[in-house]
Amino acid sequence: MEQVISVPDYDPGVGLRFSWDDGFDITVSVTRSEVVVKANRAGLTSLARHLLTLAQEGVRGGMHVHLTADQEIESKVDLVFERIPD
Repeated sequence: MEQVISVPDYDPGVGLRFSWDDGFDITVSVTRSEVVVKANRAGLTSLARHLLTLAQEGVRGGMHVHLTADQEIESKVDLVFERIPD
């Protein structure tokens, strides 16, 4: 199966742009030894798009997507994906 995910182009003048698939559902839980991310298809595709957005040429180290608890994700903690320098 081939899945095509459209990723907004990175523009330094505009910054990072993220988009969500309709109906996304993402839950994050934390235990002593693991972080568990659960998501429906729309949520997984949205997360993949966010990671691909961060992976684009020109995105600087330190840039990130911050998913806020009880807003974008169902969780007691925020979830942050951050780009590190290559």
